[in-house]
Order: sequence, then structure tokens, then C-alpha cells
Amino acid sequence: MAESEYEHMTVEQTQNKGEQTDVVSALVGDDLTLSYATTDQPVVECDRIDIPRGEITALVGPNGSGKSTLLKALSKQLAPDTGNVLLDGQTIQEYGDKEFARELGLLSQENDSPNTITVEELAYHGRYPHRGFFEQVSEEDEEAVERAIDLAGVDHIRDQTVGNLSGGQKQLAWIAMVLAQDTDVLLLDEPTTYLDLHHQLRVMETVQQLNDRRDVTIAVVLHDIAQAARFADYLIALQDGEVYDWGPPREVVTEELLADVFRVEAAVSYTPDPEIIPKHSL
Repeated sequence: MAESEYEHMTVEQTQNKGEQTDVVSALVGDDLTLSYATTDQPVVECDRIDIPRGEITALVGPNGSGKSTLLKALSKQLAPDTGNVLLDGQTIQEYGDKEFARELGLLSQENDSPNTITVEELAYHGRYPHRGFFEQVSEEDEEAVERAIDLAGVDHIRDQTVGNLSGGQKQLAWIAMVLAQDTDVLLLDEPTTYLDLHHQLRVMETVQQLNDRRDVTIAVVLHDIAQAARFADYLIALQDGEVYDWGPPREVVTEELLADVFRVEAAVSYTPDPEIIPKHSL
């Protein structure tokens, strides 16, 4: 499909059972083929990916299905072999690095910072796209950092050094940094992995509050499909690098999906929250 057809992107065609529905997309992947120099075959091949504006979209699928690879392409971390990624109707290659960072924030799995900086100092790193090289911290920067610290729930540890934090606290500190970036689109790659249940819920509640309060468009890679079904407005289910299904959780999270994609026999019900009871592996 020609690029010009996406210029305004007011109505998008979903991939859920071939049905047509009104979806205003902030981020679109069109005819993507993704691979790495170390792979012989493409890791991801998909005709279309939609991240609806103002909604939470969860990417789910087994290990190796291409979730993180797809997120790298959407965040300009991996150049597609074929196809385009469009942000607000414009290919992401047309954005300068700082301009892109003002529009889209990424929390990746590979986070690295000096252990000696404080949580507050880390949050201020999120303001780099909004400042010139020699510019001092502005009132706008201070307000954005305070808002991010409050939303991430890390005010009580703001003066602690990153090296002294627990795994869950570190994850919330990194979330505060990416929130301080103050973007309209936010991508999160497995933000709850290796966290205990309390911190998993804290992270997902923060994501939900960000979406509710700030109307931020969010795409998040999650391993826990029940968690994804509970917190997300839309799901993208990946299998072997291809889109298996796309749509609202009630339409996507089915016993058939769990059997086909996750190789698990399970009972699925909504009461109204999703309840998934695994029975055995297939």
C-alpha cells in the first residue's frame, strides 16, 4: 500500500478475523520484514501492525515469537529489511533523533546507568530531548520530572542511588525516567519480567494511570497473558514472527489462542476480569 494512504490515518483495517473497524492509529508497521545480521531467516514478517492512539496495546506470544524484535522496529532501534514504520503518518526515518525522542519513549530490557546516580538524577536524564546541549534545567523540566516521579510512585526513594535499589524499585525508577521524557507514545519491553507480584501490579497500575491521566498511547510486551488481557485495550498475538490475531482481549484471548500459540490447554472466562485456568501443556 502506498505511503500516501496513511497520511491521515483516520480509519484503519484491523487484522482480527479480517473485520473492518474504526481505529485511529498513532503507530503503524506496514509490510514489515525484520531480521538480524546473525539470523538466516526473518524473525518477523507481518503485513500490518496497528497501535491505536490513546489506548494500551499488549504484545503477547511465546518466547521467540518476535515481540521484542517488533518493538525495536517500532522504536527506531532496528531498521526493517522491508516495509515502513509510521508515527502520526510520517515514516520514523524522517524524524531526527531528538525530534523522535520528543514524540516516542522506549523502556527497553537493556537498561544501564551509573549506580551512583540518584533516582531523581536518572529521571532528569529523560529530559534530554527537550534541552539544548548548554541549556540549564527549566521550570518545564522540573515540572515534568516531578510529575513522572509522582506517577511512578518513587518519591520516597528519589534521593537513593540506583545501585542500592531492589529490582522492582529500579524498574519503577527507569519508568520515571521514560515518563519524564513526556511523550505521546510509550513503548515498554517486558517491564514486569523478574518482578514480584506486588511490583508487577505497581508497574501495570502506573501504565494504566499514565494512559488514563495523560492519554498516552502505550504498547507493552508482556509474558503474562492474563495480565495483558486485564490491563490492555487491544492485544497483538504473535506466533513464529507473524500476527496470529489482533483486537480487544475478549476477542483475542480464547482457548483456541492458548492452544495454538502457547501450546496450553486452558479454560478462559471473563467475570468481567479475565480468568485463565491452565490445565496442561500440549
